[in-house]
Amino acid sequence: MSNIKIKILDKEIASIIIDESKTYNALSFRNLGDLIKAFKKLDNDKNVKVIIIEGAGKSFSAGHNLKEVSGLKKKAKYQKLFNLCSKLMLQIVEGKKPVLAKVHGAAFAAGCQLVASCDLAYSTNDAIFATPGVNIGLFCSTPMVAVSRKINRKIMMKMLLTGDPIKAKYAKEIGLINDCFAKSQLDKEVLKVAKIIASKSKLTIKIGKQTFYKQLEMPLKKAYAYTSKMMTKNMMTMDAKEGISAFLEKRKPKWKHK
Repeated sequence: MSNIKIKILDKEIASIIIDESKTYNALSFRNLGDLIKAFKKLDNDKNVKVIIIEGAGKSFSAGHNLKEVSGLKKKAKYQKLFNLCSKLMLQIVEGKKPVLAKVHGAAFAAGCQLVASCDLAYSTNDAIFATPGVNIGLFCSTPMVAVSRKINRKIMMKMLLTGDPIKAKYAKEIGLINDCFAKSQLDKEVLKVAKIIASKSKLTIKIGKQTFYKQLEMPLKKAYAYTSKMMTKNMMTMDAKEGISAFLEKRKPKWKHK
C-alpha cells in the first residue's frame, strides 16, 4: 500500500498527503516515486486546478530516509536516489498547475527542498525549516538548489553551514514561505488561497506559471523578449478576450479555459 494519498478537498482542489508518520514522512525511493506519480496524475486531471502537498502525523517531511540511505552503499544507487528526488522537484516546477505546500512540524533537508519547490508555501506558527546535512557530514547540495532560489545567499549559506533550524516567522521574513498561521487556522487559510487561484482561467495560470520559471533563468533582455512573446500568445486566447470584456462590462468572467 502506498504512503502517498490523494484527497479531493473541493471539485477543483486536490491534496497530496505523505502518510508515513513513523519516518516523519521521509522521502524514500518508494515515496519519491509515488509522489511523482501522484503529481503527474493530478496534473493530467482536467477537473483539478490547484494541488496542495502536506504531511501526516507530527511533521511535514524530515527529508531522505537515513536508514535507507546508509544501506545503499553503491555510488549508482546514491545517484539514482538523488536523481529521483530532483525529478520530483522538477515535476512540481514544470507542472501545469499551481502547487501549495501546507507545512506543520519539521521540513528538513529534502523536506525543506520540497517546500521551496512549491509555487506557494504556508505553515503553522511553530513549524521549523532546516538544511541540516552538514551535521551528519552530508552537505545539503540538492536541497540548496530550490531553497537558494527563494532566499538570499548569505541567509542560505548560514542555514547550510550551521545546519541550524529557522522558525516559521523568520522563514516568512526571508521569503521561504508566504505566511504562517495558528494550527487551527492553517487548513482554512490554505484552502482560501487555493480557491482564489482555482477561480482563475486554468489556461492563463498554466501559461503564467511556465513563463515565470523560464524567465527567471534568463538575462534581462532575453527575459523581456520571451515574456513579450508569451503575453502575445496569452492575448490570443479566448479567456484573455473574455476577461478584458468582462472587466470593461463590469461583470464576472466566464472562463472557457481556451
